[in-house]
Amino acid sequence: MKKTSLFGAAVASVLSVFGSNAVAAEDAARAPDGKILVAYYSYSGNTKEVAEAIHEKVGGDIFEIKAEGTYPEEYRPMTQQAKEEIQNGFRPKLTTSVDNMAQYDIVFIGSPNWWGTITPQVSSFLESYDLTGKTVIPFITHGGGGKQNTVADLTAQCEGCKVVENAWVGYGSRTLGISGWLEDLGL
Repeated sequence: MKKTSLFGAAVASVLSVFGSNAVAAEDAARAPDGKILVAYYSYSGNTKEVAEAIHEKVGGDIFEIKAEGTYPEEYRPMTQQAKEEIQNGFRPKLTTSVDNMAQYDIVFIGSPNWWGTITPQVSSFLESYDLTGKTVIPFITHGGGGKQNTVADLTAQCEGCKVVENAWVGYGSRTLGISGWLEDLGL
């Protein structure tokens, strides 16, 4: 019971900090079996390392978003393919799935910044699940591009969910600052 109360208080804290309505905060605080999911897509392993660091701190379940298709091993052809996919609104078919998304109250979603936005694989994930009423917390890795439109685009694609604007954004696989960021979120 104590763990449930602490979880509810943490969810209520996150929601209140980011301006969610009072009904959502009350509902989340009453969730008896509230759970956290850390979902991510990682091309090179950087986002995976960050996801694992977050998972180590917050617990819950961890889920790797995988999809059909491959990318060239060479960097330039890979980035060109990714650019074309993004420009064309490509959504690859997912090859992994979350068994019961309804059980999660908080969903961390990780993506590399590709051409200023989230990857097509993360877009497919967002289109595949009903995240209505869930608190979604983005984390973004990049190779020098920073956040750009990643969080705004994720927010636009995540219908009915409350996306925390204070996303974690880090260069490569660096995990510096994750503990403080999670503390700021009340987790």
